[in-house]
Amino acid sequence: MILPNESTLSSCTLPPPNEMILKWAQERPNEVYLKQIINREFVEYTYADVADKALRLVSALRGLGIQPGEKVALISKNCAEWFICDLAMMLGDYISVPIFPTAGADTIEYCLTHSESKALIAGKLDDPKATSSVIESLSDLITISLPYDTAPDCQHTFNQLVANNKPSEERPVHYDDKLMSLVYTSGTSGLPKGAMLTYGAFSWSVQRLIDHIGIEPNDRLFSYLPLAHITERVYIFGSSVMGGVQTAFPESLDTFIEDVKMQRPTLFISVPRLWTLFQQRIQDKLPQKKLNILLKIPFVNSLIKKKLADGLGLDQARVLGCGSAPVPPALLDWYHSVGLNITEAWGMTESFAYSTINYPFRADKIGTVGNAGPGIELMIADDDEIMVRGQGLFSGYYKNDIATQEAFDSEGWLHTGDIGAIDSEGYLTIQGRKKDTFKTAKGKFVAPVPIEKKLAEYSRVEMMCLIGLGLPAPILLVVPHDFPNFDKARYERTAERVVKRMNQELESHEQIKGVLMVKDPWSIENGLLTPTLKIKRHLLEQKYHEVGHSWPKDKLVVWEQ
Repeated sequence: MILPNESTLSSCTLPPPNEMILKWAQERPNEVYLKQIINREFVEYTYADVADKALRLVSALRGLGIQPGEKVALISKNCAEWFICDLAMMLGDYISVPIFPTAGADTIEYCLTHSESKALIAGKLDDPKATSSVIESLSDLITISLPYDTAPDCQHTFNQLVANNKPSEERPVHYDDKLMSLVYTSGTSGLPKGAMLTYGAFSWSVQRLIDHIGIEPNDRLFSYLPLAHITERVYIFGSSVMGGVQTAFPESLDTFIEDVKMQRPTLFISVPRLWTLFQQRIQDKLPQKKLNILLKIPFVNSLIKKKLADGLGLDQARVLGCGSAPVPPALLDWYHSVGLNITEAWGMTESFAYSTINYPFRADKIGTVGNAGPGIELMIADDDEIMVRGQGLFSGYYKNDIATQEAFDSEGWLHTGDIGAIDSEGYLTIQGRKKDTFKTAKGKFVAPVPIEKKLAEYSRVEMMCLIGLGLPAPILLVVPHDFPNFDKARYERTAERVVKRMNQELESHEQIKGVLMVKDPWSIENGLLTPTLKIKRHLLEQKYHEVGHSWPKDKLVVWEQ
């Protein structure tokens, strides 16, 4: 049993996660905290197990010569060991450097070398090749593999290190301004920047979120969005350890829905793309016309709603969330119509993903990203940029003083780079990124995001992107949804109808000149999506610039060959 001692008491205003895991290990030692699905069964870890393994890992890292204050990187898909390693870094006074499990070799190497990481813990990966190649090239790097078949070969294994070491008796004292983690922004353009996250700002953001949403005795979380991303780290890891909430991890993407059903989470967050895929999965089985009829029948209405929630494993979810990328209001309206109320939230790495949230859920505020969370101040600058202020802000970019100075004004307001508007009740609507706004060859500016959101209401499309930098007129790139029995001609007619309708609502310089039906879907693997599934607009601008310049005069829709 691990008991806190006098030196555990920190000078942080709020207790940091490393103190909370020791507290739960003392107060609730035999309660199950983490549940990892392996071979279709839960492998369970109590609070005492997690604290014990984390403290043993601290001793192992000390034994490998890694000193307090040094950086330790972690690349893995979500798993119980990810939480244990993150807690070990806090208990051992290390600075964690999480890396996206889908990152390419160049990004992995950049994050490791830029952060000066002494060690890399590598785990569950879809493809370990990129990580393996970096490990081979960095001979001084200490490497540790987590117990998964897809982990790359490393010098040490997690299980052996934990088995061969006693729990550390050190209890570092953290303070609010102390560096906890370097989180590299996935970045839709340029090199990733290392956001410096402190203990005080992390604990403040998590506690505000917990106080706002509330934690109930039997709450359950499900962790599957990348933990290298700030949203999952704050909303799921943070809430679970600070609030003492049981958390489960999926086995694989192939078994995802079944994994959710095994855990039946009460709090569940996702990203727009996955909510869209869930919707398409339902509509493929139950066409919209039939669904509309069934929802109008009073007795059947509640049965259908229950069946749909059951089918996704979300029948016990009391809070559903969505964030990390723009979401079409029509999608949230559709979920509301089938009884699933999705709370949209907005934030960024630099604000610990906690800025605004539509909670308690208001259906009349769909289309906004909610109002300022408790403790957060919002302001719209003269150029429509959204500014944020609060105690949960990052402390700057690692080794990049210029970018840090550009991020804040003299009064402590964070420049978010997003443009938006606040209504009379304080609800924020995002209108896009400042840098996404492009100037056509006519010298007129076009903001693509509001147009894309409107188009998403009119059509059923997997992904789309409006480009037009230096072009005579904007061009819409579309990744068609892969229907069963796909009718190309019918799809084209629908696209023409939707674009003509849209063009009637647009200024002349904003009107869409053509629609390119893209052959290959955009993905993380082909470099056109960030690890959090945001579209890299600047790369699509480059790739299709020539196509847009030489668009045929007599065609609205063209299929990429």
